[in-house]
Amino acid sequence: MFELQVVSNTPMNAVTDIHVVAETLLVQIGYIPKGYDPKTSAVGVRDSVPYRLFMEFFMKNTNKAWAVEELAALLETTKPTIYRHINKLKSMDLLESVDVEFDGMSRKGYRIRYGDLSKAWSFTEANVNMAMDNYKRTVSHFQSLMRAENE
Repeated sequence: MFELQVVSNTPMNAVTDIHVVAETLLVQIGYIPKGYDPKTSAVGVRDSVPYRLFMEFFMKNTNKAWAVEELAALLETTKPTIYRHINKLKSMDLLESVDVEFDGMSRKGYRIRYGDLSKAWSFTEANVNMAMDNYKRTVSHFQSLMRAENE
């Protein structure tokens, strides 16, 4: 299932602080909820599991695929927590899964699609365009049904 939050926004091209850009983008697309309050010992959003997962692991090492067990250990959290955040990114079509070796066993690993967020975003855009086209068709159909009912 594809899911993305779309809000009116202004490009952040003039902002040079990578963390301000990242945090704003991640809130805008719905990966991190607006007003997010980590229920852990995290001091703020940037110290939280979802932010660190995205920035420290997926973005700093875009070509590396990470096993859930490895991420849970490195972020000192549970596998269900990691899966919850991975599933959000997968629902936006930003991650791909590949086989990785962890603890001598083959596991499913995750990384930014194509190792490049800009390329991955093209999948997200295609999904948005398809969803908007489907909405448009449904609205047109609904309007036709209303006209027919009112005649």
